Amino acid sequence: MKPQERSELIDALLDGAISEADFLRLEAELHVDEKARRDYYERLELTTLLEIQAEAEAADLEERIVPMPATGRRTAWFATAGIAAVILGAIALLSVVWAPDPAGGPLAAKIDSRLEPSATGFAVLTNQADAVWDSGGALTEGDLMPQGDLHLTSGVIQVEFFSGVTVILEGEADFTIHSPMEMSVRRGKLRARVPAPAKGFRIRTAEGELVDLGTEFGLDVTEQHSEVHVLDGEVEWSPKSEAMRRLAKGKAIRSGNGGGTVELSAQPGAFIDATGLEEKRAAVRASRRSAWLTHSRELRRDSRLLAYYPFDQPAHWNRTLTDESGSRLDGAIVAAQRSTDRFGFPAGALDFSPTGSRVRVNVPGEHRSLTFLCWVRIDSLDRWYNSLFLTDGHELGEPHWQIMDDGRLFFSVKKRDATKKQKDKQVFYSPAFWTPALSGRWLQIATTLDLDARKVTHYLNGKILSEEAIEDEYLVEIVRIGPASIGNWSDPSRDDPHFAVRNFNGSMDEFAIFGTALSATEIAELYENGKP
Repeated sequence: MKPQERSELIDALLDGAISEADFLRLEAELHVDEKARRDYYERLELTTLLEIQAEAEAADLEERIVPMPATGRRTAWFATAGIAAVILGAIALLSVVWAPDPAGGPLAAKIDSRLEPSATGFAVLTNQADAVWDSGGALTEGDLMPQGDLHLTSGVIQVEFFSGVTVILEGEADFTIHSPMEMSVRRGKLRARVPAPAKGFRIRTAEGELVDLGTEFGLDVTEQHSEVHVLDGEVEWSPKSEAMRRLAKGKAIRSGNGGGTVELSAQPGAFIDATGLEEKRAAVRASRRSAWLTHSRELRRDSRLLAYYPFDQPAHWNRTLTDESGSRLDGAIVAAQRSTDRFGFPAGALDFSPTGSRVRVNVPGEHRSLTFLCWVRIDSLDRWYNSLFLTDGHELGEPHWQIMDDGRLFFSVKKRDATKKQKDKQVFYSPAFWTPALSGRWLQIATTLDLDARKVTHYLNGKILSEEAIEDEYLVEIVRIGPASIGNWSDPSRDDPHFAVRNFNGSMDEFAIFGTALSATEIAELYENGKP
């Protein structure tokens, strides 16, 4: 790209007047050319300085601005608040993508002042086995514990407080987490391990209050009583109607709701520990994996499958990912490494995080509609485009499926070659579904292209994320795939060894392509039969 052309595109971007095609061209140029990035920084900083000056003089300008001819976008900008807002939006968007000038200055100050990501909670769910919640919703490993009263109907969970306390709760349990150092339990059995930095951790019950002194203890709360069992160290127990008591290792006490206490001996075996929880979890996952394998064998006979890669295959020395659909469209594994699958079994998935990772496939034929479906564990969206499945080139009728760096699913089918007046395709974005809080968690994602119904639908964990109509001018007659990559984007026609890093940063476990648009019910069934 010539310097003059690049300057014009940067000006168009800052003026909010750049086309999608030109934006992609400029984006690619900035990615590979340090001089282009420096030009962008300088122009962006100049624009920022002008914007700051304009804001300072805004009141005066409102009084003195008179109608004037449009002698250029930069002159008109001073007189038009709407265009100033567009520039501010462009600055906000691109300043997040490109690093600020190390020397600091107004641009760096603006970037530093933007709002940091935030979250809400005092503890994290880190393990569970067959946990069922009365709300009907599901919490999975890595979720921040919700605020308010919680009711675990059945199963076992492990909660890690930000103070360092680990609590294992057995259902049925009613409890509330008030802070990193305090919770209340109305019903349920728990085992807590409290490290030295969290000394003073407090649990309230209807019969009294427990204060840890650096210990491990069990607590059993029923409608009739509260029992405290000291498994290690010491605790303070303050019954509602009696003086506080200090209990040491091996001691236990029961306080009834009618008053009075009974001294007991601690029973460590009455409270499940981390080892016991992990054994339960492993048993549950083995059972679910067995059920999924049965379902997977049935799925392989579905005549609508174009290609099906379950990934639970031996680590072949020849690096082959076998297509189990019967089409024999085996893939060639490049750079990706075997990793633990969604059920916790080793070598049942592929890790695509090494640069250049991909599975090369070739899917022949012409199709009216398609469904792409896979299980993924996203480690990070640290690149602009995070590939799921893309054809080698971007020819007419070819689909591209990927995740944007802001957590949106991206799907498109090329309709035509782009011109200055016409885009080459309609891009179907889902709402943002991924945040760093989901890092390392297994998710099922799917996208259907239905040319007969003229719509594209995105799914997450069996539920519709978004549904969008295909505009008439972008409706294609057929879709082709041909040579393509799972987990990356390839263009083997280029001789230049430099390439944009677009490989998927995470692992995949099970990838399917159907030659039809599956229904929402079918997608939900595939999720239920395959969830870990």
